Amino acid sequence: QVQLVESGGGLVQPGGSLTLSCAASVSIFGINAMAWYRQGLGQQRELVATITNRGSTNYTDSVKGRFAISRHNAKNTVYLEMNSLKPEDTAVYYCKTIVYGMEYWGKGTLVIVSS
Repeated sequence: QVQLVESGGGLVQPGGSLTLSCAASVSIFGINAMAWYRQGLGQQRELVATITNRGSTNYTDSVKGRFAISRHNAKNTVYLEMNSLKPEDTAVYYCKTIVYGMEYWGKGTLVIVSS
């Protein structure tokens, strides 16, 4: 059983920054892909960013150049640094991983971008 706990969400003004954290209950050293998803109100959940255990990253087009995903294996934590935030980034952000073919999700952290 893998537990993922997100934190770091909150209210931020447009143009501001936030860094989200995803703490895993197990070592992530051997876990290949870790990912951040988000779901806005009335919208489908979408993939935001992924990172492999070799540090390769991918981003959805709407966040390229503004968001950065990283991982600290020794801390069993994945981060999502979000800059130049826009109102359309408002969503619940979820952390996800797959271990031995099983999907694990956190409960999410809410990010609101508003003036």
